[in-house]
Amino acid sequence: MSEPRYALYYCPPEDSDLYRFGCRWLGRDAVSGALREQPAVAGVTPARLANVTSDARHYGFHGTLKPPFRLHPKAAEAQLVSSVGRFAAQLRPFIAPPLVLKELSGFLALHCATPSPEIDTLAAAAVTALDRFRAPATESELAKRRAAGLSDRQEEMLVRWGYPYVMDQFRFHLTLTCRLPDEAERAAFRQALEPMVARFAAEPLRVEAVALFRQDSRETPFLLTRYFPLSKI
Repeated sequence: MSEPRYALYYCPPEDSDLYRFGCRWLGRDAVSGALREQPAVAGVTPARLANVTSDARHYGFHGTLKPPFRLHPKAAEAQLVSSVGRFAAQLRPFIAPPLVLKELSGFLALHCATPSPEIDTLAAAAVTALDRFRAPATESELAKRRAAGLSDRQEEMLVRWGYPYVMDQFRFHLTLTCRLPDEAERAAFRQALEPMVARFAAEPLRVEAVALFRQDSRETPFLLTRYFPLSKI
């Protein structure tokens, strides 16, 4: 498909240590679009690191709130941008638990150290408030999601919202690798990442804005369109 897709993400401020870490680890800055030199990982070749991070690099360093969607034929990008601005303005910034390195279904990601009801609520609100801008999922899109193997509840979410891992199936995370079935390799990546991310576990995560991302086509990477501050007084 050549039409663009949009997504609403949590994206750390571009001047933050967290964002700089994410850009370097993934090898791309989703704000500027510039490529970045990735760090050395003991026992892992640069080519393997690039391969393991390729999917996450394509999407940009982020935590998903509303998953990627094509724009509804009756909607315009300007309307979406305006609606996201109004959505963000109705919400207050908040503090979430610190981020720590965890495994999720075989891939490595940053997760909140403890559950964050505020993030869960924000993501659910984003899914519902912006759903009128989402084009219905095509049969090929549905088939791709079903190929992963879904529970009954995830199938219900897929049919209703176009994505299976929303609402009570949502798990906030910032992806760092693809799935790593080899335990030894996964351990090597954990060993490399743990000292890099340890400093983030010492500080709460401040959620002060949401970020609208855009992808021109499936072949091109997602780029930040704009940050929208959570500004309710």
